[in-house]
Amino acid sequence: MKLKKTLAYALLAFIATAWIAGPASANSLVSTVPVAGTTINSTPSAITLNTQDVVMDAGNTVTVTDPQGARVDDGTLTVNATTIVAGLKLMKVSGLYTVSYALLTNNDVPLQGTFTFTFNAPSVISSPTVITPSPSSTEAPASAGLGVPVLIVGLIFAVVAVFLFLVYYTWKLIKKK
Repeated sequence: MKLKKTLAYALLAFIATAWIAGPASANSLVSTVPVAGTTINSTPSAITLNTQDVVMDAGNTVTVTDPQGARVDDGTLTVNATTIVAGLKLMKVSGLYTVSYALLTNNDVPLQGTFTFTFNAPSVISSPTVITPSPSSTEAPASAGLGVPVLIVGLIFAVVAVFLFLVYYTWKLIKKK
């Protein structure tokens, strides 16, 4: 009878913990400037990334490479909450540019990925034009949802339940002798 009561309490504690923990949300890229997959005709002065969660000030990387694989980012990176701005050198080559990023948030795995945009170099290249970020949404990757936290909490409660069962069983064996 006590075993059933113990298991019932363990199940109740598991359900309460899963409910209190709530859904997990992973950081995701919300928008980019220039917009991923688009074609631009003027040289931007920077690449802007907007994320769902606040990004840490240190430990982030954003690199931009031209069609030949040469880096065209100038190494500067400015982080302001959910907005990350990477400075660019003057872009002179037409073609597909690749932006690779690794962004860190508190208590989350790094947000890593790449996107591309096409640059059509003008016949006369002037200094970069400043692009005012206008967020446009990109498809966000699916989040883990409740799966991982519920699994972990479930495994913890299963271990506790097995431990309690073994203690109870051992106590019962000792009591018989």
